[in-house]
Amino acid sequence: MNIETDKLWYVVNTYSGHELSVKEKLEMRIESMGMQDYIFRVIIPETTEVEIKDGKKKEKVKKMFPGYVLVEMIMTDEAWYIVRNTPGVTGFIGSSGKGAKPTPLMPQEIDKILANMGMSRVESDVELVVGDNVNIIDGPFNGMSGKVDNIDKENNRLTIIIDLFGQETSVDVDAYQVSKI
Repeated sequence: MNIETDKLWYVVNTYSGHELSVKEKLEMRIESMGMQDYIFRVIIPETTEVEIKDGKKKEKVKKMFPGYVLVEMIMTDEAWYIVRNTPGVTGFIGSSGKGAKPTPLMPQEIDKILANMGMSRVESDVELVVGDNVNIIDGPFNGMSGKVDNIDKENNRLTIIIDLFGQETSVDVDAYQVSKI
């Protein structure tokens, strides 16, 4: 079992309005059942919108997908059972039912969702340091290689030095757009 390739994101359907309680209950179950090595992050996809009401700015947190929670996990029978049987969970998206395991989200799907939330699928602060060689795997510089020059952990952005037409050029990319060589 390779934790980095087996660790995938799944979409869990919940009763509408129960996303937070499902997240809390699932996190308690992970802790109490010792599943930290199989179930990692539980996220309610949300964005913050600024509303202007009566001339005052108000920030409003809005659910991107009401009735859904994202779970990063390694799909074992036990982990699947624990998530599926958490109170408030109605099932997984991408499962035909009848005991079939669900289909995980594609990396580019989860990357876009997490990027909208200012998060990353890749724990860049753990995996990347200045000077690391990386491949750019998404975006306009896809297929190019370079060296990490700067890491902006707060915004999950990297500055990469690439060779562009024989010149060293620095490009800014999201952390999810690179893989370590």
